[in-house]
Amino acid sequence: MGKSMKSVYVVGVGMIPFAKYLQKNLVEMGAEASRLALVDAGIKSEKVEMGFFASALAGILFGDTTVGQNVFWEVGINRIPVVNVENACTSGSTAFHLGVNAVAAGQVEVAMVVGAEKMCVPQMGLINSGNSEIDSQLGLVAPASFALRAKRYMHEFGVDVRQLAEVAVKNRQHAQANPYAFFRKPLSLDEVLASPMIVDPLTRFQCCPIADGAAAIIVADRETARKLGGGVRVDATVLASGSYEDLQDLCCWETDYRSAAKAYEIAGIGPQELDLVECHDAFTIAEILHYEALGLCAVGEGGNFVASGSASLNGKTPVNVSGGLLSRGHPVAATGVAQVIELVWQLRGQTGDRQVNNAKVGLAHCMGGDKAGDTKSCTISILSV
Repeated sequence: MGKSMKSVYVVGVGMIPFAKYLQKNLVEMGAEASRLALVDAGIKSEKVEMGFFASALAGILFGDTTVGQNVFWEVGINRIPVVNVENACTSGSTAFHLGVNAVAAGQVEVAMVVGAEKMCVPQMGLINSGNSEIDSQLGLVAPASFALRAKRYMHEFGVDVRQLAEVAVKNRQHAQANPYAFFRKPLSLDEVLASPMIVDPLTRFQCCPIADGAAAIIVADRETARKLGGGVRVDATVLASGSYEDLQDLCCWETDYRSAAKAYEIAGIGPQELDLVECHDAFTIAEILHYEALGLCAVGEGGNFVASGSASLNGKTPVNVSGGLLSRGHPVAATGVAQVIELVWQLRGQTGDRQVNNAKVGLAHCMGGDKAGDTKSCTISILSV
């Protein structure tokens, strides 16, 4: 935070398990997570002065708008500013960024952030990838885009398919200890590689599954946090978009590197000081590329980083101990909020068998959308105790 900005703390979190909720709608899920966050914070609904609600697909799937007002009303929150946010996979983390900055700027003392998505709707069919980009119309949808990156990365650095698959194995191993994860059954390397091919070299278990889910966070200024018994400090939150100007290197996102550098500068730390990371592992190759952008290992060493166990629970820098998108599931707008919640639980020491030893500093990274070889949105938040 800048010198003129207030310190911001996470004082309450709530999340429902990511799963298939055929009998629950988007508002019900969002309200359930919100109630859990209010209880966790120990505050009443009237203390919330501003609300941020994220859903990437409510408009596409259901034609709904201003869903946030409906969610907040269900938990007794009204007559406050409510912002509805859509920003692809970073919808939830963008809402968190906005909520943190509203408190930091002194606009309010307490804000609530909710990310929710209803994706398991069989009668809706396939999710439309959009018609605004010619690349998408020609078939460059997410699995194809990440497969291109995987192929190029393997060519450049000699990484093989088994190292890619190690990401899925690791994250499913972590998910066993996470009751909020959709898929918790362990996977072997051979099972990952033998699963149906989606886009070469990415098999089904190397692609994140959809899910229904909701997650909520309450942020407050230092004085309010102190009255509530403390909180987890937000040391940095960054939101960026791509340049779209130059031919991009398929082995990296420039925006990834730029966002990480800015977040570390704001927080006044380096990657070596991180105790854990939650990152956007929409596909196995994505997690490997994010290792490098976040400075967890050198460029070209991402495959070795995961294969060596460095990203595992007891490794050098544990990554996605929640199970990540690959195992927890990816209800789009809930994901970025869930990543921050995992950090909060870890920094509080509340995560049981997946607890990172002596966790003091954590980083949450999310990325969304694709344009001209770069990302449309990237968020990074750093939290500490």
